Amino acid sequence: MIPDNIDVLICHNQDIQNFKKINNLDKLQIIKILALNSKDKLIENFDHVINLPTTLNDLNKVVEQAAIKKKFHQNSSIKVKGYLLDKNEKKLIKNDKSIILTEKEVQLIELFSKKNKPLSKNLILSTVWHYSSEADTHTVETHIYRLRKKINNLFKDENFIVNTKDGYKL
Repeated sequence: MIPDNIDVLICHNQDIQNFKKINNLDKLQIIKILALNSKDKLIENFDHVINLPTTLNDLNKVVEQAAIKKKFHQNSSIKVKGYLLDKNEKKLIKNDKSIILTEKEVQLIELFSKKNKPLSKNLILSTVWHYSSEADTHTVETHIYRLRKKINNLFKDENFIVNTKDGYKL
């Protein structure tokens, strides 16, 4: 078992049998680096590979690159109501199904996920579209209608975005 306070796992190919015993190695939220001799074959479930022999400088570069990649991935995905919002791919994903979203739909879902309370039409309009709260438009209603329709068509979820007397919320 790997302790919770571990950030990086570096494993030599010769020791891989010990790590194969770890359930869901590919799902661990740590950086996994495989150290290979030139004649070794690549093993799945590792984020990066470093060839042996190596220098501390090269090892440090691999760890830094892996950390940057991990942070980028964490910042690009948000868990929302049992879904995964991939902001880079502009997709809403659940159970191996996904829908493609527009940039505004991504911004809407991200705004709703940051707030744990109903949001007024005026707040949404000014935050996502940067319109004046005085503007008379049906932009918010139209986008929410289309987003609900997309989600309901694929995921059969009629309650992803709900109306309350105070506004819209997830």
